[in-house]
Formats: sequence, C-alpha cells, structure tokens
Amino acid sequence: MQTSRTNRSAIGGVFFVSVAVTALVVLWGVVAPKGFEAVTNRLFGHVVSDLSWLFLLAANLFLVYVIYLGVSRYGRIKLGKKDDRPDFGRLSWFAMMFQAGMGPAIIFWGLAEPLSHYVNVPFGLAEPGSEEAAGVAMQYSFFHWALHPWAIYATAGLAVAYFTHRKDEKALISAIFRPLIGDRVDGPIGKTIDILAVLAVVFGIAVALGQAGLQITAGLGQTFGVPTVMLVQLVVLGLTTAAFMVSATTRIEHGIKWLANISMLIAPLLLVFYFVVGPTVTQLNVLTEGIGDYLSNIVPMSFRLDAFSPNTDWLGSWTVFYWSWWIAWAPYVGMFMARISRGRSIREFVGATVLVPSVVSIIWIAVFGGAALRLARDGQGSDIAGTVAESPAAGMFVFIQQYPLPVLLSIITLVVLWVFFVAGADAGTVVLGELSTGGFSNPKVWVRLLWGLLLAGVAAVLLVSGGLGALQKASVLIGTPFTIVLIGICVAFHKTISKENIPHAEGPSYSGPAEAEDREPEDSDFENSDSEESEPAERRSGGEEHSEERVHLR
Repeated sequence: MQTSRTNRSAIGGVFFVSVAVTALVVLWGVVAPKGFEAVTNRLFGHVVSDLSWLFLLAANLFLVYVIYLGVSRYGRIKLGKKDDRPDFGRLSWFAMMFQAGMGPAIIFWGLAEPLSHYVNVPFGLAEPGSEEAAGVAMQYSFFHWALHPWAIYATAGLAVAYFTHRKDEKALISAIFRPLIGDRVDGPIGKTIDILAVLAVVFGIAVALGQAGLQITAGLGQTFGVPTVMLVQLVVLGLTTAAFMVSATTRIEHGIKWLANISMLIAPLLLVFYFVVGPTVTQLNVLTEGIGDYLSNIVPMSFRLDAFSPNTDWLGSWTVFYWSWWIAWAPYVGMFMARISRGRSIREFVGATVLVPSVVSIIWIAVFGGAALRLARDGQGSDIAGTVAESPAAGMFVFIQQYPLPVLLSIITLVVLWVFFVAGADAGTVVLGELSTGGFSNPKVWVRLLWGLLLAGVAAVLLVSGGLGALQKASVLIGTPFTIVLIGICVAFHKTISKENIPHAEGPSYSGPAEAEDREPEDSDFENSDSEESEPAERRSGGEEHSEERVHLR
C-alpha cells in the first residue's frame, strides 16, 4: 500500500503535467494562431494519409469485443461486489450515459450529416443530389452514429467499471494495465498513460464544446438575427462555461442527473413533434430502408479505405474524424459510465451502452435527416442541402424554418442544445478532476473549476484558429496515441476477466443477488444515495483519509 505522501506526489505529477501541457496549447493558440494552425494541419495530413487503417481496424476490434463480452458467459459477471445494487434507476442511468456519450453532437450532425453526404457522396458511390445519393447518405450517417462509437465507449467503460467496482482499483486508466505491467502502473509508465487520458478528454470535450458553440450561435443568428461572428461565438462559449462551472460545484444528483433528465425529456418531445408533422411516411421508409442498408453494408463500410486511391479528404472529415473523436472521448465517457454503473452486469451494461443508444441515434437521424432530405429532394428550404454543406452548424435551424412555429421550436432546440452542452461539460470537469488527482472521487472544487476554464480555453483557441476544421483536426491528432492505449485496455481486461470462475448454472448477474431480489432503484432513491449501501469498497492505495468516499462524483 502506498503511503499518503506517495499518493500526493503521484497526484501532483499527473495534475501539474496535464495542466501545463493544456495551458501551453492554449497559450500557443493565443500568441501564434497561424503557427498553431499550420502545425496541426501538417500533422493531421500525415495521420489521415498514413494511419486511417489503424482507426478502422481498432474500431472494428472494439465492436466485436464488447458484443462478444455481452453474449458470452462473461456477460453474467457483475460490475461490483456480491451485495452491490445499482445506484440509479434505468431511465436516469441511460439519460446520463446518452448525454455524456453524444450530448449536443447528435443535434449538430443528426441532420447536417445526411445533407452533407447528399451533395458530397462518400467515395463517389452515387451521383450527387440523386435518389441513390440520399440512400447512401442515410446509410453512412447510421454507420457513424450507431454501434461503433458506442462500442468504443463501452470498451473503456467496462474495463474501468470492472477494475474499480470489482477489483478495488482506483478509477484511473493506468490501473487497468496492472495485469500487464504490474506495479509499474504506479510509476512513470502509469502516469504517462493517465496524462494521455487527461489530454484525450480535454481535446475530445473541447471539440464538442466548440461545435455546440458554433451551433448555438448559428441558431441565434437564424432565429433572432444575431451576428454569427467570432466574438458572438466566444461570448456564447463564455456564458455556457460559467453555467457548467456553477453546476460543477454541485453533487451528481443535483447537477448532471437533473440536467440529463431535462434534456432527455425535451429531446423526445422534439422528435415526436417532427415525426407527427412529417413527412411521416418518408421518415418511416428512411428508417426501414436505412437500417437494411446499414446492416447489409456494415462490413464493407467498416473496412473501406479505397486503398489504391484513398480519399483522404473525405475520410479525414468523416469516418477517421469520428472514430478518433470517439476514441478521444473514451476515457471521459467510459469513466463516467463506469462510475454510475456499479451493480450492473456486463450484459446489461453492453445492452444499455451499445444497443439501446444505437437504436435511439438511428431513430433521431431517420426522423430529422429523412425529413431534411425530403425537403432537399423536393427543392424546398431554399436549397437546404447547399446551405448546410457550407455551414453545418446552421443545419438544424434552417430546417426548423420550414415548419410551423419556427421561433418557438428554435428556442426549445437552443435550450436542449444548451442543456446538453452544460451537462456534458459538467461531467467532463468531474472526470478530469478524478483522472488528474489520482482517481479520488471527490477532487477539490478548485480543481474542477480550473479544468472548466482550460476546457473553454482550448475550445476558444480551436474556434479562433480555424473553426470546425480545426476542431476536427484536433480530435484526430489526440485520438491517435490513445487508440494504442485503448487496444492495451482490451488486452489487460481480457487477461483478467478470463480468470473469472463463472459456473454455467449461475444467473444473469454472476457474483450478485438474483435479479428478482436486486430491486431497481427508483429516481426517488437518489436523494437517499448517501446511505451505507452506496459505499464502494475502499480503493487500493487510497489511504485512510479516502476510505469513506461516496459513490458520487462530487
């Protein structure tokens, strides 16, 4: 067991190096934005041209692996001790995971991506603007938002949940590597892994914040005529930063939980409204045909690079960008999912983090993307496809203008987007605080606030240095080294889990009480979740001062 002094030293190393690197990036972008942009462009070009194969193979590996875990005998293993019960009801549990995993991104791209592919067809598979192009657009939109991204999150989330709740490790990415490198996870190698995880989280969330800032600004411009200049984008980013930093000072059931529930209440209402006003038949047809095209082409799409004439521009803007973005988000979303999933079985975790979110994402894209493509095919919406191709952030709000009550619906959409924005960034400060302070679940408030400021700073620098393109390039660059880390996580996790003794006669939640006796907590249980039953096992090396930490993120 480490001494308290050793713990403080380890915490300080990861924290100070991570903060210093992030601050230097912000300073570089402020002092020399042109140089910052030139370097990122050069590095981005090398990654996309030379390493696209790595992203595609890795994403496929993660998908196959988590599905295998879910359907195999390992699916019965509980992510916790024998008597651990889930801390959250299923609805709030799923709401928090979905907003952390996608947040404002699905609102940004759920409509803009199909329209973008309609005029710039992937790999030239159809004539731009044709009926075939519309089908390919939906097929690739489903591909980018279902199964693969959620499998990437689940890979990290399962490993963190297993090692923290079942093996009493600290909630650190480095701790997962103990089966591979032993106690060296407590030394420089482990600290390097944790620093990479922190930087991945910083840039992954910064990309999302920047995109949300672009879309909120575009929405204000379309609805109220507010100028969409850089100054307005930065003001929106600043105001929203203040909001999520206030939320970051509250406990999980008073902050993230209620924000997630609000967003998951309003968003379905928008979905139902646009489904009812239609074109309903087109949306149903798009959903049905799109699922068929997606499932029948998932293997060729998952491996397609056009090896002898690679379309690196398209790959870098879409598939490679997405896969690297999800990978960069993996430590953040995975750790957050793990912290709220104690007491769940692996099979239940996979179902709730891969299958259900994929279905929700597909339905959202079919309703909004299908309706938008119908407008484009009919020549309505003042060339909506061309407008969105030039400004993806404006897509949702250009679309809303074609329906009744555009001002009211734009305001509601802005509220949903803003809530997703705040909740996602709030969760990010919690995870960053935990990752950078040795895995302790209650880092100081000033630590979370500092990370909030740095997140906003990185997002602002990326916006100023190149807008959406700079955001995408930053995601690809930071996702590259963490791809190797995530592959290592799979190896370490499987090496440990394969040693579990799982009798085939056991029920669906091995090592825990029967499902009939394991009552699912109601949402009212949140307020009582400080009870003795909420206490996690004492972390290894946590020291006496941390033995009574709560399961709450704050």
